[in-house]
Amino acid sequence: MVIDTGCGPRQGRQILAAVREKTQLPLVVVNTHAHYDHYFGNAVFADDGVTEFWGHVNCAATIDDDGDHQRRFVSATEPEMAAGKGDAVELVIPNAIVKDQPVLVDLGGLTATLFYLGRGHTDGDLLVGTPSTLFAGDLVEQGAHPSFEDSYPEDWADVLRHISALRHRYEFLIPGHGKPCSDQFVKTMADTMSTAVRQARQSIRDTPSDATKAIPVLPYGPEQSRWFIKRLQETQAHH
Repeated sequence: MVIDTGCGPRQGRQILAAVREKTQLPLVVVNTHAHYDHYFGNAVFADDGVTEFWGHVNCAATIDDDGDHQRRFVSATEPEMAAGKGDAVELVIPNAIVKDQPVLVDLGGLTATLFYLGRGHTDGDLLVGTPSTLFAGDLVEQGAHPSFEDSYPEDWADVLRHISALRHRYEFLIPGHGKPCSDQFVKTMADTMSTAVRQARQSIRDTPSDATKAIPVLPYGPEQSRWFIKRLQETQAHH
């Protein structure tokens, strides 16, 4: 099982080559969510014979709707993918769909559990649990601030608490970016996000005309803070 396929055919080929050093067995792919750096390499794996691409139902829908629009983000590193010209540049949409119920995928003597804990980094983040390891996708990021562009900040903090509580089942937790994490790291990430929600809400109440006044008090960089406030306002409006 290959979890996420990179930013396009160039990175996809590097990942496939690394996998093929380990095993010649047939593969299945999981896309943890619908951000370009996690599924733009799918076509490389399809060309290698992969027919099963797992994703959450919302992830598949977003790739279908928004995938071409995301091509512009890789123009520097994956020019063929950005232009949609060349080998393995087509969008491969997950065809093995997970909804709200966990799905067990038998890998032959080892079962991986694909499950959804609700909206967080996006509305379609899939987690992958194996007997030893939890792969959290970008619900957990180490070494950089979280990315809030498509996020649901309040729900995300709850999901992080849930992940932290699951940690006793797994020896390792692998984030979408960065180094393996402890449950304490995940809990801190949750607490930081809950605090940020409270601070931003307070600031929005104090100066409704200018929510950006909250930026300096938030525990993230200015760019992330701007997105955080925007998403908090948009997602609260939908409650």
